[in-house]
Amino acid sequence: MGVRQLIMPKSIYLFATSKSKHAKNVKSLDVRYLKPDIDFSKYEYLIITSKQTVKALEQYDKKDFIEIPALCVSVKTAVAYEEFGGNVLCSGDGYGDNLIKNIKEFSKETKWLYLRAELIASNFVQKSRDEGYNIDEEILYVSECSQEILDVRVDDDSTLIFTSPSSIECFLKNNSIHPDAKIIVIGKTTANFLPQGVEYIVSESTSIESCIELALKIKE
Repeated sequence: MGVRQLIMPKSIYLFATSKSKHAKNVKSLDVRYLKPDIDFSKYEYLIITSKQTVKALEQYDKKDFIEIPALCVSVKTAVAYEEFGGNVLCSGDGYGDNLIKNIKEFSKETKWLYLRAELIASNFVQKSRDEGYNIDEEILYVSECSQEILDVRVDDDSTLIFTSPSSIECFLKNNSIHPDAKIIVIGKTTANFLPQGVEYIVSESTSIESCIELALKIKE
């Protein structure tokens, strides 16, 4: 009898701040929180586009802002803000660019406060301002490449899951994407940061669970 060759399953790497039991988890970013002085009483609504923003708000006195309804970028972010005790106005589809349509449901006199990271991929705020909407911004956190993602080395034929533009930028500082690798991105905005010519698949929804589900199908 011949020796039966064992086929080893390909590795799945998840570059994110969250983890999955189905992947090799690589933290993509270290987050440093800021605490600018904010007069929340000036605003009718908040705009929140990440769980890191919710975390940063823990530094403030809740009574100053917790009753102000928040437009959240996704259902996941909305759930995180509700669990924090916040009041959710509505949630978007996971894409920052698409928040413009939510903002347009309100008058141009409405006063919004966008609580954000230092670096952002979407320019929905500037587009909204160009159309006459009243939106202020405050930077609550700075994201920096983690040493973990700078040191990681992956197998050529691995499945790589990127969950943000910065996860791609940080990975490419010390790595390249091999032609045999399978690439999954959490959304179209993230896909725009891939090197030209790299083939990729966009997950059905903007969630890590959806990305993992897709990666497991690729392995089958």
